[in-house]
Amino acid sequence: MSSEAKPKKRFHIKTTLILGLFALGIYAAFIGPSILKPISPVVVLPPEETGLSVLGFPITNTIAATLLADLILILLAISAYRFYRKNEDAPKGLLNAFEAIVEFLWNTVEGSAGKWAKRIMPVVATIFLLIFTANMVKMVPGFESIGRLQEVHEGTGYAPVALFHIGDFTLWTIDKGQPMEAAAHDAHAAEEHAVDEHAATDTHAAEGAPCTACEVVPFLRGTATDINFPFALAVITVLLTQVYGVWAQGPKYFEKFFQVKQLINGGPFGAINFGVGLLEIILEFAKILSFGFRLFGNIFAGALLLSIIGALTAVAVPAGLYLFEVFFGIIQAYVFFLLATIFLSGATVAHGHEEHH
Repeated sequence: MSSEAKPKKRFHIKTTLILGLFALGIYAAFIGPSILKPISPVVVLPPEETGLSVLGFPITNTIAATLLADLILILLAISAYRFYRKNEDAPKGLLNAFEAIVEFLWNTVEGSAGKWAKRIMPVVATIFLLIFTANMVKMVPGFESIGRLQEVHEGTGYAPVALFHIGDFTLWTIDKGQPMEAAAHDAHAAEEHAVDEHAATDTHAAEGAPCTACEVVPFLRGTATDINFPFALAVITVLLTQVYGVWAQGPKYFEKFFQVKQLINGGPFGAINFGVGLLEIILEFAKILSFGFRLFGNIFAGALLLSIIGALTAVAVPAGLYLFEVFFGIIQAYVFFLLATIFLSGATVAHGHEEHH
């Protein structure tokens, strides 16, 4: 007579950890002290200074995020180079994913650019990997939420609270339960307030605090939320389109913009073609606007949505939105890469009857 042993119930540590974090989030957002509660985001379009500078040039939070993405890409490229130099079999882990991405990009460029694929691939692949890495890095916890405190000049700030001291260093946070009006702390407005109003506001001020009505300026902010980043890539792409066009076709490339022969010999339709060529110049500038605003608008809107939903719900819902942010980050990087590939490969092909084979 045989009896089967009943399987023992396992202690699912992952499930317990998730439930514990879920309960901790509910406590911090709705039950615990007010310093743990999420704060509504401050919508700021221009990048903010981090307080650091290099040779007198201020480092903003978006520049710092871009440098971080660059560092990750450089380290990954060095790791891939060292791996393939050893002639080992197949990469594993992160390098395997990196190889799959590069292979996918190569197949796309080769199908569009043909014999020019080897010359176009480094440019468009770099653009994709930079945008992709920058969009993924900003998903790290603490991004756009850890920074320095500064005085609010308009609207409502929050009172500073000291978390702990280590020697002369003090870690500060802000308390959502103590909103502070910025106008009451402005140097010019303060002279017009009564003494009792000063006493009421000064009771919230912490000794040695960097500000009275405070807001957080993050050390790191999503790179593409700075309009300079997508427009810089857009300008580079459009300029390289002209470079590759001249490289492939020589001076004849500019005939699509200035169709003088059509104007002289083409009659009425030649005049129309000449006008169309001038419109092509306007189209090149339109590409910059299309490139820049597409990437900037989608990434900035996603970051803003995450901040607002995180302040309103705080638990569970933002985690689901992060999945959409990952998806949109990949899609935006691929769309920018695909359009750049199409424009660069199209510039290498002659137009009209003088097509190069």
